[in-house]
Amino acid sequence: MKLQTKLIIIIGSLIIVVIVFLSLLFQHMLASTLKEQIGLRALNVAESVATVPLVRDAFQQQEPHKQIQPFAEMIRQKTGAEYVVVGNKEGIRYSHPVEERIGKKMVGGDNEAVLQGKSIISEAVGSLGPAIRGKAPIFDDNGQVIGIVSVGFMLEDIQKIVWAYTEKILLFSIIALLLGVIGSVLIARMVKQSIHGLEPKEIGLLYQEKQAILEAIREGLISVNQDGIVTMVNKTAMSILGCETEQHVLGKYILHIIPHSRLLDVMKTGRAEYDVEMEIGEQTVIANRIPIVDKNGSVIGAVSTFRNKSELYRLAKELSQVKSYAEALRAQTHEFSNKLYVISGLIQLESYEEALELITKETNVQQDIVRFVMKEIPDPVIGGLLIGKFNKASELKITFDIDRQSSFRDISNIDRDHLVTIIGNIIDNAMEAVLENGREEKRVTAFFTDLGEDLIIEVEDTGIGIPDGLEFQIFSKGFSTKSGTQRGYGLDLVQKSLTALQGHITYHTEGGKGTVFTVVIPKRRR
Repeated sequence: MKLQTKLIIIIGSLIIVVIVFLSLLFQHMLASTLKEQIGLRALNVAESVATVPLVRDAFQQQEPHKQIQPFAEMIRQKTGAEYVVVGNKEGIRYSHPVEERIGKKMVGGDNEAVLQGKSIISEAVGSLGPAIRGKAPIFDDNGQVIGIVSVGFMLEDIQKIVWAYTEKILLFSIIALLLGVIGSVLIARMVKQSIHGLEPKEIGLLYQEKQAILEAIREGLISVNQDGIVTMVNKTAMSILGCETEQHVLGKYILHIIPHSRLLDVMKTGRAEYDVEMEIGEQTVIANRIPIVDKNGSVIGAVSTFRNKSELYRLAKELSQVKSYAEALRAQTHEFSNKLYVISGLIQLESYEEALELITKETNVQQDIVRFVMKEIPDPVIGGLLIGKFNKASELKITFDIDRQSSFRDISNIDRDHLVTIIGNIIDNAMEAVLENGREEKRVTAFFTDLGEDLIIEVEDTGIGIPDGLEFQIFSKGFSTKSGTQRGYGLDLVQKSLTALQGHITYHTEGGKGTVFTVVIPKRRR
């Protein structure tokens, strides 16, 4: 059964039950109230008649009914009662609507309490049928009960009044029922429209799929409504935020969870933000923020995804290592293929001594640099980077030297990703600089030391130098003194990595003679 049909049946049934219950309750209350009011009315009339002197004086005469009957009939007609009966304490009637019954005994069996001096309201079957009766005693001058006044209203007449009201109640109930059914149909349609025509099973399946997707996402995800209240969060986000359960996050104000969050600004501007670096606790994350827009184009919330920057650096590290190794292999393959061609030619020319000398020289050079790097720069990431740059320099006909006084062992507390970024970009810039100098000497020299409290990296080149007046621009993103596109990013990345490591960079340049870059990185952050 569809949701819309279920809602109509449930709401309609509830309305029917409520209306029937209220109708029966109202009818019962009306009948009870009407009986109570008519009983009080009958009692008031009976007490009034019992206190009239004419009635009391008539009891002293030989034929009391001659004075009491006309008076009682007048009272009956004026009050609308079915009967006003006056009798003595033996229950003999002195008045009755049917004159033939005067002088006969009163019926109903409810006179005992009245003969004791009490006024009562009773429901009994009299000579005219079932009635509600008010009975009051008649006292003489000595306070003795000398008679009884009984005023009655027929139950049949009360039922007619109740039924007249019941017909009205029934009419209003039918109208209310029709309105309720129409309302239930409209409510069911509105609910159906608000949930985009989905059935409960489909909604449950979507919820399960959403939860599975949230947990499958490696990035942290958190969303807020238009009031800035957190409505959704996944486990990765809770881990980054340092929260154990969803209850610590859901329903809370976003600025109480992430004090510097810009989700509220994104909702105000309606513009998404991508790959923005921010701090969450002691972690640096890369965040994306996107506004949530309804079908009318109004911003109703925002969602943010973020990932620990160290994870991104790890991926970048793996990529940079693969790239470095690929470049090293490519350069090495290209360079050694040339050397093999030369050796092959020397052998064909029967210049065996020259071929042997070239083989020995190349072998010694390669083994020398590898042995030195393995001994003084034992970190495989940094060592692999430098050997790759050495092979690349050989391919470009650039002399790349690593100062034999270098020592770079004590770097265990330093982020390798930042070091790769700093060393790789500075050496690449130096090689590009010497390729543009137009001179025969194309040399790049690197020096590394871990002595003292700081790491020192020094890279010297014989390039064209840095023009005067550019001291504050060379580290800007997109700025470059070299021609071509996609330049001006190396030193910007170096500067960002140094900021993260609390280090700094300086340089000294001489026009046409070259540049020396010096990097200082503290071994332990302050």
